[in-house]
Amino acid sequence: MKPDPGICHSARLARDKRFDGRFYTAVKTTGIFCRPICPARPPLEKNVEYFLTAAEAAAAGYRPCLRCRPDAAPGSPAWGLVSTTVQRAVNLMRAEREAQSIEQLAERLGITSRYLRKLFAEHIGLSPLQVWQTERALFAFSLLRDTSLPVGDIAFAAGFNSLRRFNGVFKGIYQRTPSEVRRESVSAQPNDRGVKPIRIYLSYRPPFDWPALLAFFAARTLPGVEQVDAGDDPEQGEYLRSFELLGQRGLLRVAHEPDKERLRVSVYGDGCGAVLYPLREKLRRLFDLDTDSDEIRGHLQTDPLLKQVLKGAPGVRLPGAWDPFEYTLRAILGQQISVAAATTIAGRVASRYGETFTGPEGESLLLFPTAEQLRDADFSDIGVTRTRAKTLQTFVAATLNGDIDFNAADLESFCVQMTALPGIGDWTAHYTAMRGLSMPDAFPASDLGILIVLGDGERKATPKQALARAESWRPWRAYAALLLWQSLKTTPKPNSKSKPKKRLPK
Repeated sequence: MKPDPGICHSARLARDKRFDGRFYTAVKTTGIFCRPICPARPPLEKNVEYFLTAAEAAAAGYRPCLRCRPDAAPGSPAWGLVSTTVQRAVNLMRAEREAQSIEQLAERLGITSRYLRKLFAEHIGLSPLQVWQTERALFAFSLLRDTSLPVGDIAFAAGFNSLRRFNGVFKGIYQRTPSEVRRESVSAQPNDRGVKPIRIYLSYRPPFDWPALLAFFAARTLPGVEQVDAGDDPEQGEYLRSFELLGQRGLLRVAHEPDKERLRVSVYGDGCGAVLYPLREKLRRLFDLDTDSDEIRGHLQTDPLLKQVLKGAPGVRLPGAWDPFEYTLRAILGQQISVAAATTIAGRVASRYGETFTGPEGESLLLFPTAEQLRDADFSDIGVTRTRAKTLQTFVAATLNGDIDFNAADLESFCVQMTALPGIGDWTAHYTAMRGLSMPDAFPASDLGILIVLGDGERKATPKQALARAESWRPWRAYAALLLWQSLKTTPKPNSKSKPKKRLPK
């Protein structure tokens, strides 16, 4: 698939930020590809060609521009245009530190390796290995320029177990070695709160409502696991979280840099450089950084109700989750009780079954327990009913047995798996898919708040009526649900039987 040359031509001449990350301009005479916002003198149209992704441009033989840095562009929405299977394959590759063989990747997707190669060739004209290598080389470039990590550590962080292999792939794409790029870098990371972290930066495509995201997370933070430092200025607020990823434990601190249209992530912990790539992907989903807000707005504002709400909700984002298992467990806990009560009980689960470790400043940090750690938990001492405790045990067992697949191919498949468990209904399945898996078309139609908003003022709507109204909102029903909740003077608690709760301040 190729982008429209006319649109690309106009966008690059105007250096329109709204198109940053949507396409890349490759210059035939120089062999370089750039972002639309590149400050260099625009080349003649006869000397350029356009690509939807950086991987495609690199595979065509062009090397990334060192001025505009394609590695720093917002996530490309082009991946959303490919088939569901290719999208799942790309997500799986991004979630792992090392490259998987085509056979392993195909097996996880439930298809043959031959068919997977065919899909990649058909939809993006690249092999899975080409996509993996290009994305990892771009990531490595950002670490070379923005951090002081040794080149060998960067190679490992980018998923290469061989420094020689890393040098070969990197030079093939950038036409220079990693060491040469490092010598050109003038980046120096200062100490943060007396402890030197690793800094990475996550770009986004504006508008972006950081205060709204922080307010959402602040009402749901688990003591010892998460924290939101709001501060006096909402734009200066920070999000903190302890984590364990691929055996490495640490603490991350996320702050907003609105003038640079990016998030600054400070990662603390010995050995955490090795997990920077999967950590970055988790954070991009947590804060919904790859969303195309303009496209969603254009689609949803055709509905008069949503159009009115959108006026006060620029850059709506779908708050994600750090870990699908953790969030699903919390969603089950949240059935028929308030957000505050559910958060309190989830905190008990974390404190009683999770592990503690020492943070960068000697503080005690807590990790939310994994499914394996909860294998024998009876949940009788956390303040839930016997029925709810049984549902939690069943869910944990289903996760360990593979009956719940958090990489499910689509929304319907995941909801079928969830609702097959006793004590889990359609609302929980959709709300989990909406936030735990960041599925944009999930829609908890039985939610009380949604039914009130869609009612006639005297009577609330029925779930059937809500689904019928939401049909025109596809494939962005999850965002529509967020907007409907925002349209209330009070926000309902996250279950279909709860009473309204005071709306969180932005």
